[in-house]
Amino acid sequence: MNYTQLSDAIVAYTENTSSDFAAQIPTFVKQAEQRIYNTVQFPSLRKNVTGVTSTNNKYLSCPNDFLAVYSMAVIDGTGAYEYLLNKDVNFIRQAYPVPTSTGIPKYYALFGPTVSGVTITNELSFILGPTPDTIYNVELHYYYYPESITTATTTWLGDNFDSVLLYGSIVEAYTYMKGEQDMMTLYNQKYMEALALAKRLGDGMERQDAYRSGQFRQAVT
Repeated sequence: MNYTQLSDAIVAYTENTSSDFAAQIPTFVKQAEQRIYNTVQFPSLRKNVTGVTSTNNKYLSCPNDFLAVYSMAVIDGTGAYEYLLNKDVNFIRQAYPVPTSTGIPKYYALFGPTVSGVTITNELSFILGPTPDTIYNVELHYYYYPESITTATTTWLGDNFDSVLLYGSIVEAYTYMKGEQDMMTLYNQKYMEALALAKRLGDGMERQDAYRSGQFRQAVT
């Protein structure tokens, strides 16, 4: 389902053809995407990037679209991966109170917004411990929001699990319309059913295989 098909379906289900309603459809869809993406961890929400540390600089900038970490690894001169442990900022400050204490980083923490001059930017940064003693390659595996279907036209969610996106958008649309309670209950139920199937895929089937976990078996009564 692409965005045009999704938009047409929302209008058809709600039977609302007003221009004001049509102007709000992108908002409905984006709100639904945000709810879905924060409930189910689909593979499309993962991104992998590489960067480099700076010698004697314990801070490392986050990607602009960063939301949360899956893993961070430092790659040494031999190409070996050393996965860092996530800690609080105060742990790193206590463990390495002297910034000039350097070495290959073992820990990281989300430090907060960076500061450019006197301006606090929206870009987040990590703090590393100990402070890097040289330039290291860093591989970051992280969670982000994919581009919305409202601007991308097609997305993994729209192509592979359009039911949860459709019913999630309709729930948002009926909230905007202050629709009848029985219809709101119906569409919310349809959304929750679709969401349960999406979680079975994203948080279940895609995190196991038959060799490790055995095939799924439905209890027979």
